[in-house]
Amino acid sequence: MKKIFREIGMIARCTATISDLEFKEVNLGKGQYLYLVRIYENPGIIQEKVAHMLKVDRTTAAKAIKKLVEMELVEKIKGKDNKKELKLYCTSKGKEIYPFLEKEEEYTVQSAMEGMSIEEKEMVFELLHRMRINVEKEWKDIKKGSKRRY
Repeated sequence: MKKIFREIGMIARCTATISDLEFKEVNLGKGQYLYLVRIYENPGIIQEKVAHMLKVDRTTAAKAIKKLVEMELVEKIKGKDNKKELKLYCTSKGKEIYPFLEKEEEYTVQSAMEGMSIEEKEMVFELLHRMRINVEKEWKDIKKGSKRRY
């Protein structure tokens, strides 16, 4: 059922392009909004957990978060218990942008699910959630060095 993954890919690319264009007015580029939203919604999260949430490697997350810090949208604060651990928080400037990001996400969801019943929306979520769980198991193994058996 390659066509399912191709549809998911097209949806992801379309929404990413739309978001990148929409968020230019707040100077957020190439997926930076994803990081800002996760940090806003999870104050005090560490960089590694953000990377895991977004399913990106640590280097990718580090670069994106560094840009958000340089833009003064996010700040890193040393943990009280572990001074080596840097916790991430949105600055007041980052918090000001969040409602716009949330509004865009809500609009995108409504647009994508137009014409679907509540039951259909729940079914889509359940099926995609199960697919993500299945893929994530393999993703974790491969990140640890395993090879796929075709």
